[in-house]
Amino acid sequence: MSSSVRTLAILGSTGSVGRQCLQVVEELRERFRVAALAAGENIEQLAGQVARFQPELVAIAAAEKVALLRARLREMRVAREPEILWGREGLNAVATQVGADLVVSAAVGVVGLEATYQALAAGKTVALANKEVLVAAGQLVMQAAEVAGAQIIPVDSEHNALHQCLRAGQAREVRRLILTGSGGPFLRWPQKRLERATPKQALQHPHWRMGKRITVDSATLMNKGFEIIEAHWLFGLRPEKIEVVIHPQSTIHSMVEFVDGSVLAQLAPPDMRLPLQYALTYPDRVEANHHRLGWAELRKLEFRPPDEKKFPCLRLAREALKGGGSWPCVLNAADEVAVEAFLARRLRFTGIPELIERVLEASSPAPLRSIADVLDCDRQARAFAGHVLTTMKKQRKKSR
Repeated sequence: MSSSVRTLAILGSTGSVGRQCLQVVEELRERFRVAALAAGENIEQLAGQVARFQPELVAIAAAEKVALLRARLREMRVAREPEILWGREGLNAVATQVGADLVVSAAVGVVGLEATYQALAAGKTVALANKEVLVAAGQLVMQAAEVAGAQIIPVDSEHNALHQCLRAGQAREVRRLILTGSGGPFLRWPQKRLERATPKQALQHPHWRMGKRITVDSATLMNKGFEIIEAHWLFGLRPEKIEVVIHPQSTIHSMVEFVDGSVLAQLAPPDMRLPLQYALTYPDRVEANHHRLGWAELRKLEFRPPDEKKFPCLRLAREALKGGGSWPCVLNAADEVAVEAFLARRLRFTGIPELIERVLEASSPAPLRSIADVLDCDRQARAFAGHVLTTMKKQRKKSR
C-alpha cells in the first residue's frame, strides 16, 4: 500500500462535498496535504479552512471579498497567509496549482467546468463530484483527459460504485450498467398530487442531505438522467447499455451486469465520505471510522422500474444524450433555471419538465468545439429558459 503524501487542490471547498472532503483529509492527515482551496463567498468558512489546512493558494469568487478574507485571517492570527486570487482566473489557478497532484472538483454548477477541464489538460488526476462537467461538456472533457493521460475518479456515489464494481472485470465483459436511485420524496405520490408539491416537500430527500438543486433533481429524477449522461462518458458505454432502477432503501449504490450473467453490486451507508475517501486514496483502500452498514438494515431490498410518465425528466435526459452536441448542455441549463424558479415558487413542480422540454424543442443540437462554446451555449440556454418561464407564467394566468 502506498505511503506517499498526496497533495490536494479543492474546487468548492465550502460547499457540502468540499466540507466532507476536508473531513476525510482530517481523518487521514498523514496521507494528505492541502495546497490550494477555491470557494464561493463564504468568508468565515474559508478562513477557518485556511487556518486549519494552511494552503499556499486560495481563490474566492468576487474581488471585493479578498480584503474581507485577509482581514478575517489577520483577526484569526493565521501565521502564514496564502496567496489570494479571485474569479475565473483564481479558480483556474487553483485547478492547475503546480504542487497539487489531485484536484477535487466539487464546485457547484457550470462555474467549475473550465477549471476542471484545465486540471485534466494539465495532466492532473481529478476526483469528480461536479455533475455539470460531464453533462455539459462530456466529449471535450474526456478528450482532454485522454490527450494529457489524466485520470478521472468519480465521487458521485452511483458512479463511484460502478468504478468499484468494474475493477472486477474488463470493459468487453460488461453487459450493462445499472444506476440505482431512491425515487426521491415523491416516489409513492399519485401523479395528480405532484402539481401541488412544494419546495419544502421536494427538499425532504429520504436518505441523503445535499444541496437544494441536486435534491430537487432527485425528486424529478433528472439526477438519474444526468447520471446516465455521466456514465456514458466516464465508462464509454452506449446509452442503451445504461439502465436505471428505483431502489428505495439506497443501500445498493449501483450495479454492473457482466456478459456471463454475474451482477456485482456496491453496498454502503448513504454517506458521501465513503466515495470521497475511495476517490482520494485510490487505488488503495484505507480503513475508515465512518458509519458502517449493519446487516439488520438489509432485511428488505426493493427494486422497481422508474415511472417515466410521472417523472418525464428521465426521458428528456435520454433524448438529450441521443441528440448529442449542445443538447445535454441545454438540458442542464434549462433544468437549473427551472429548479431555481420552483424553489422561488415561480413554477409548479410539474412545470420543471415542461419548461425543459419546451427549451429542448426550440433548439437544435449543435457541435461544441471548445469550452468557450459550452459556456456560450449555457448562457444562451439560460436566457431562453428565462423567456420560456415568463411565457409559461403568462399562459397560466390566462387559463385561470
